[in-house]
Formats: sequence, C-alpha cells, structure tokens
Amino acid sequence: MANKLLSEMGLPKSIANIFAARNLITAKDVFSLTEFELMELLDVDLSVVTSAVSHISEITCPPYQTALSLLEQRGQNENMAGHLPTYLKGLDNALCGGIPFGVVTELVGPAGIGKTQFCLKLSLLASLPSSYGGLDGSVIYIDTESKFSSRRMIEIGFNSFPEVFHTEGMAQEMAGRILVLRPTSLSEFTDSLHKIKVSLFQHGVKLLIIDSMAALLSGDGVQGPQRQHSLGWHISFIKSVAEFSRIPVVVTNQVRSQSRDETSHYSFQEQSRVDTPEAATKLDSHLVAALGIHWSHAVSIRLIFESRSGQRFIKLAKSPLSPPLAFPFNITSSGISLLNDDGMEMQGPNIHAISCQGHNNVINFGSEMMH
Repeated sequence: MANKLLSEMGLPKSIANIFAARNLITAKDVFSLTEFELMELLDVDLSVVTSAVSHISEITCPPYQTALSLLEQRGQNENMAGHLPTYLKGLDNALCGGIPFGVVTELVGPAGIGKTQFCLKLSLLASLPSSYGGLDGSVIYIDTESKFSSRRMIEIGFNSFPEVFHTEGMAQEMAGRILVLRPTSLSEFTDSLHKIKVSLFQHGVKLLIIDSMAALLSGDGVQGPQRQHSLGWHISFIKSVAEFSRIPVVVTNQVRSQSRDETSHYSFQEQSRVDTPEAATKLDSHLVAALGIHWSHAVSIRLIFESRSGQRFIKLAKSPLSPPLAFPFNITSSGISLLNDDGMEMQGPNIHAISCQGHNNVINFGSEMMH
C-alpha cells in the first residue's frame, strides 16, 4: 500500500500538482518526510500539509479490525480451506475438524510408536469416497524408510470401513489412488518434490505424506552449514506445496537425545536440578524432536507420539486452535484408537518433552541439527 500512487488518491488538484512537481510520486515518498519537511519542500502552510497527509494515510493504511471480525474471518477461511478428519473424535474436536488443509502437520516420536499407522489411516481417509466422509482423491506417500505396508493399510480399511471395503473392487480402487514414492537419497527426494507440484492437479491429489524427513537428512552424508541450507530449502518448498495446493501435508519426524548442556538453555529448568545424578537421569530419559528449531517453527501443527508408564499418548503439543492436550491411545486392527476423547491438558516443559519408555530406536543427530 505504501507504493500506491498519489495521483490515484483523489487529492485536490492544486496539492497533487505540487507533489508531482517535487517528485513525490507515492505514499512512501510522503511518509519518508516529516510534516515540517514537507511544508518546507512544498512551500505551503502546515494546515495544507496536515490535511494532505491525513487523506493519504486514510487511503493507504488498512482499516482496523475487531477481535470479533478476525475470529469470524478465520472461521470463514477454515471452512474454505477444510480439514481431513482423523476419525479420532477428541483429536478432531481439538483441531476443529481434523488435519487442516494448506499447512504442514508434523508427527514426531520414536520408531515403532504408531506414526506410520496414523499415516496409513490418513491415506485411506483421503482416498475414501466423499459419501463416506473421505476426500475422494489421490494420495502421494513419500516413503523414505520403506515402512509403507499395503497389506496393513487394507487390513485397517476392512476393519474401519467394512461397508466400503466389502464392496467388490473398492479395496483395489482405493489402493490404486495411493501413489508411493521411495527416494533413496536426498537428491532423489528433492527431484520427487519438484515433480509433485505437477502431479497435484494431474492426479487429483488430496493429501501429501512424507514419512520421514529426518531419515533422509541423517543418512545423506551432508553435514554442518550445507545440511542446514538444504533443510531450509526443503522447509520452504514443503510449505509452499501446502499453501499452493490447499491440501493437508503431513510429515513425520524422528527423535534425538536431549543433552544435559541443551537442557540448561531453558529458563524453566533450575541449575540445581541438573547437577544431581537423579536429575541428570531424569532429563536424559527424555527426547526432543529432530531437525531443530527452524523446522519446528515451520510446522503449524505438532503431534507428539510417546510412551509413558506402559501407555501410549498422542500429544497435541502445538496448535493455533487448541491448548496442549494428551490423548491415550492403543493400536488395534483398525489402526489407532483413542481410549478417551476428553484429553488431558498439559503445562510446563512436559509439553515438548518426549517420553520413550520401552523404545530404544533413538536417532542421534549432530549439533548442527539442533538449532
């Protein structure tokens, strides 16, 4: 708006001609000077300058909005954008409908905790006919760790939607809508991303899943600043795909150990707690998301999968629409099932800490992946 031309603002002809004669062409040119400087430059009275600046400001500056109007506008945008329901009632309620379109949703947790199970169910839901609550579209599933299982996906489908999957040919039709890519290197993954933008409309893609991003970066051999540069490019590209296509983009992430030095960086942890062996053991038993802080800022929704005291939990750790909540869950023949829909509200450092009782598959990244 600052580059809006003064000639298009309906100023009185007399003052408009003076602005043009002094080479003041845009609103930015006017706002770069004080009113007294303008009075001297234009050789007019202060009242004339004040009136002109007020008129330009009124046209250039966006109108104010109330909190109520912003809330109503957000609701309209969300309705237009849409959601992919997870069929986990409590989680869908907290997310105002499910996995949102147009943003990146992250699933983070140790290996074997249920992230891929969750992704398989989402793939089915996106390919499910709209008459049954699905998106009736195709899915691009980038499987970097060869964990995608067609057999398990069909099993989940038969147990979750028997009325659909017992229809002759329906299982084959839905499975045919899920396009699986298996890049073996970061360069192959990058090539896949470039092709995806073309495929989105050609194949009617309604969901993009990347399972997982961290595995590619940890196994590529690229280190230090070069790795950070690569991660930055991929973050930007994945976000642009989500925004450009207005589809849900789901990316899984691994975990890494949280060092004692790192924990001391957080103000909510007292030094005395870290200095004792008991405290060190307690802190070292927790994990954090891999890929670092720049990646965490790029995702709009973060779901943490963890295990505590023999029970698995999905934690809604980051969302602009909900307080942090934890839902206990089991993995059944029909996929992930919540044990209750209410969710437990969380506070303090436990929101982002990842407990991993009973899981030993921890990926450790160098310090360059931690910031």
